[in-house]
Amino acid sequence: MLHSVECTIVHANSNEAAGVLAHVSENVRRYRSAANMSQLALAERAGISRRTVIKLESGEANISLLGLDHLAEALGVTFVDLVAAPAAQHTDINEVTWRGNGPTSAATLLASVPASKNVQLWFWVLEPRDRYNAETDPEGWSEMILVIEGSVRVEFESGTTELHAGDHLAFPTSQRYSYFNAGPALVRFVRVVATQK
Repeated sequence: MLHSVECTIVHANSNEAAGVLAHVSENVRRYRSAANMSQLALAERAGISRRTVIKLESGEANISLLGLDHLAEALGVTFVDLVAAPAAQHTDINEVTWRGNGPTSAATLLASVPASKNVQLWFWVLEPRDRYNAETDPEGWSEMILVIEGSVRVEFESGTTELHAGDHLAFPTSQRYSYFNAGPALVRFVRVVATQK
């Protein structure tokens, strides 16, 4: 069963927040200026509020992963361009961009390489009973996951798939889905996101 939870980047009170939110703040401001776009124009094009753009650029707001995707598209850049340190090589990003409720539940964007548009390599950890609820991506986007340790339940509206260490799964992300750790131990998995647009 899917649960509706806002999928924000790192929680504002976490240690990683200062780093990744600072990158987002600097990158949004830099790309917006380079595009000669006002904050209002960016907000309208991305489908978010002007207040969110203002707070992001000042480093005072968090945003959902989908919101970052919309901002990136409006700016003509990738999600990775917004979350990575401005001087970072995309093959070595290593930024925590999501935190769950458990102290070690996290998603770390490790690397990104060009594909038809972009491929992202992630390392995830979920503590027992923690969950990540994904937002629906545009048609043509896909994910591949490989479980390294423990077990993870991938929940779709059409059913669930249990994956254990060594199992993998590839699926389109133009649907709602969740990762859930129903077991008693940590689960660690690698996630590859491929975008077509």
